[in-house]
Amino acid sequence: MKAVFHSGFVLLICTLASTDIAAAQPNMGCAPDSSSLAAQTLHCEGGVTIVAEWGAQYALQDRGGKGRVDGVDLNGKALLIEVPKKAGGNRFEAITPQAIAAVRGTKWAVDAAENKTSVFVVNGRVAVGRRTGSHSVTLGSGEGVDVEASGPLTVKRWAPARVSALMARLGQ
Repeated sequence: MKAVFHSGFVLLICTLASTDIAAAQPNMGCAPDSSSLAAQTLHCEGGVTIVAEWGAQYALQDRGGKGRVDGVDLNGKALLIEVPKKAGGNRFEAITPQAIAAVRGTKWAVDAAENKTSVFVVNGRVAVGRRTGSHSVTLGSGEGVDVEASGPLTVKRWAPARVSALMARLGQ
């Protein structure tokens, strides 16, 4: 019984220690919804929804200076981002150490690891390129790309098992 209590206490401490970078920022029109045990959800003005895997290292951005989230810098783990399509465009960027993914209305996941960023589109279209260089690819629904420091950006239809594993990390 003592071992069960000890492991539960250690798990609680580890959970409390893995605070998101975004939690320390001004809310920029976002309200948290922590109803999922697998991820944290932010509902933001303009209909933007960001689901962050627990322990994700990210920072919300207001690049347009309008007090609304229009981007995110992701340094580790995964985010699921939904940006509604609006007249006149609603450009949103996710920037990782390896890649920039930009959209105007879609739902997609970005997973940043030490040497690779993976982007998967649930629905809509996403342009993905390296942070350095001008070449980019456009992903459609069900497609993904792995962005590393070098090599081609190859668009692939992801296997259901890979999609399920990523979505499970995001409480989906």
